[in-house]
Amino acid sequence: MGSESIKCKDLLIVESPAKARTITKYLGAAAEVRASMGHVKDLPKQRFGISPDNGFQIDYVPLLGKRKVLEELRRIAASAERVLLAADPDREGEVICWHLAMELQATNANIYRIMFNEITKPAILQAMKQPERIDERKVNAQQARRVLDRIVGYKLSPLLWKKVKRGLSAGRVQSVALRQICDREADVRVFKPQEYWIINAVLRTPDGPTFRCSLARIDGEKREITTGEFAHSLAAELNTVPFTTGKVEKRELHRKPMPPFITSTLQQEAIKRLGFTAEKAMQVAQALYEGKDLGEGVSTGLITYMRTDSPRLSAESIEAARSFIHKQFGPEYLPAEPRLYKGRRSAQDAHEAIRPTDVNLTPDRVKNYLAPQEVKLYQLIWERFIACQMADKVLHVVAVDIEAGRLTLVAQGSTVVFPGFEAARQLPSDANAHEEEGAETEEPQDVVLPPLAPGMPLVLISVDPNQRFTRPPARYTEASLVKWLEERGIGRPSTYAAILRTIRDRNYVNVVEQKFHPTELGMVISDLLVRSFPQLLDPDFTAHLEGELDDIEEGSVEWSAAVQAFYGDFLTSLARAEQEMPTLKGSAEPTNEVCELCGKPLVIKWGQRGRFIGCMGWPECRFTREFATADGETEGQDVASGRKCPKCGGPLLSRMGKFGRFLACSSYPRCNHTEPFAIGLSCYEPGCTGELVERSGKGNRVFYGCSRYPECNFRSWQRPVGKACPECGHPFLVEGKSKQGPVYRCPRKGCSYKEQAATE
Repeated sequence: MGSESIKCKDLLIVESPAKARTITKYLGAAAEVRASMGHVKDLPKQRFGISPDNGFQIDYVPLLGKRKVLEELRRIAASAERVLLAADPDREGEVICWHLAMELQATNANIYRIMFNEITKPAILQAMKQPERIDERKVNAQQARRVLDRIVGYKLSPLLWKKVKRGLSAGRVQSVALRQICDREADVRVFKPQEYWIINAVLRTPDGPTFRCSLARIDGEKREITTGEFAHSLAAELNTVPFTTGKVEKRELHRKPMPPFITSTLQQEAIKRLGFTAEKAMQVAQALYEGKDLGEGVSTGLITYMRTDSPRLSAESIEAARSFIHKQFGPEYLPAEPRLYKGRRSAQDAHEAIRPTDVNLTPDRVKNYLAPQEVKLYQLIWERFIACQMADKVLHVVAVDIEAGRLTLVAQGSTVVFPGFEAARQLPSDANAHEEEGAETEEPQDVVLPPLAPGMPLVLISVDPNQRFTRPPARYTEASLVKWLEERGIGRPSTYAAILRTIRDRNYVNVVEQKFHPTELGMVISDLLVRSFPQLLDPDFTAHLEGELDDIEEGSVEWSAAVQAFYGDFLTSLARAEQEMPTLKGSAEPTNEVCELCGKPLVIKWGQRGRFIGCMGWPECRFTREFATADGETEGQDVASGRKCPKCGGPLLSRMGKFGRFLACSSYPRCNHTEPFAIGLSCYEPGCTGELVERSGKGNRVFYGCSRYPECNFRSWQRPVGKACPECGHPFLVEGKSKQGPVYRCPRKGCSYKEQAATE
């Protein structure tokens, strides 16, 4: 179907300039394609902007820099046959379309909503032939979310400024995530390891092959071995008894492929297998979605929309995958029926799972046109999509009991009979991949047992008692925290990256070897909020609110009534907290120590970086030192970066030097490895493969430059954010501050775009 099938010239409005350029090349003269540059209206920055006494009426105002955008869109709309609003196919996109419609309806009454799940010519042309109306229920659901987040952020953050210190923030979902990290830390700190022992043995068959086994039962029952004395007595016993093969069980085990990616699972796998952050995964996925030039002079959208919680696949994409599998792998790799996947009841099923737009665009075909990180993520998505439509992996599993007097040992073996979907998986795990609670684990390597039959005599070669200790609960990583949020139905997948970044940037957590360690500040803030707002910080209550938002979208709940029910209880808790929450700002907690300079008592005070030890004689005596936390660390000390030293494997620490922060091995001076302090973003210089690192210039002023300096001279005096400017298309925004907290703004001269950083 060609663009000539469209009879009139339309105004088609999308969110980003990159998307607009791609679609313009598809449609040519059939439509005028413009970008709204993201949201055009929002709540005011300097005031609450919500009227609780008037049904929670919202005072939306045009965003800074958007008046000219709206004027231009009105001008074009006045002469267009139709206005087609094509913001992203989710609740937030629906609100953008709603605001645009309100602004443009006076100049053109023919306003329609169109949606496409992928930026390809057929998908866009099909959407233009089937225009719809704006979904008011979806708009109301998003308005309710925005109002709830505004209430919490606008009312709660100033309370923390008053009680603790300025610059802190609290968010409806952010605070629940922080509480979960702190609760897990509390469990870790009170954990007491318990000793246990395992006993392994090496046996030989009459024909000579050896194999390993382990003690499983004593007198036919499982028993814990908790002392070395008992373990060594059992080992001695094994040296005195004959060994005979007992029961031999053989079975065929089928492993099914994982579903295609949704936003949360893509973030989890990108973190575990590629070493990305959740924020980086979304940044790279956005670029793949909006389109890349594959050498033909036109951008091609490589993946479907990356903000989705539905694993559903279109019939066309399933058929394309099955055809590819049959041709490339053979009919034996194709299940008899297509595999269909269903999401959770709360999943928004407006669009499908994350998949390639064209299965024939294999990673090998596109890798020369993509940045290295884009290749990795695309390969992850492509492999997962192909695998989800392939046959089961089949393993041959053998379990053998070995009788040794009153003791029973067990040997297990497995071999791959048919690789099935694993044939599509070529991407190796990242070198920094790690085990974590709830993580998907790789299949074990083949363990081949020699032929064993019941009654076969065996010879003991060696027996080895091993002392072990129970391990504390695993601290959360980005991947496991995203998994917890998604499983509990808390927040939306599209907000997870911003939530994780916020709790890091507020110094509520440190990341040590890829795991979240709450700072003393984070523990204190979480404790204060839990005590004063127990319902707000309750994961079940937060999940219940998410369910109410779904009910609003379904039309079974009126949005202002749901917000009113929350607001009344929240105001009651807020008033109580104003009176009862302890004030830490300016407080001085006594210690049993005296100042080494003047002899006056030392006290614990609060500063910009958390608690510290100071002298009661201040300001005459300015003695201070770092405050030691419960786990022996200090609040102002160098913290681990979450990475390991490439020379010796020890943790890399963030330290301050003559030219700013840098990473150094914790084993210094034994190991003198150092490297620049990376901020997790690729260099924005076209064609550069470097990454952005923190540096220090004249007057110790921090700036951000390329790791490939002097080959690349890119620099920014403000910290870049992994998000393009929705107004002018500048490749990144930078972080600044305002009275309401952090803001992201465009650094391009003449562009005034600015947005409040997410604090949900």
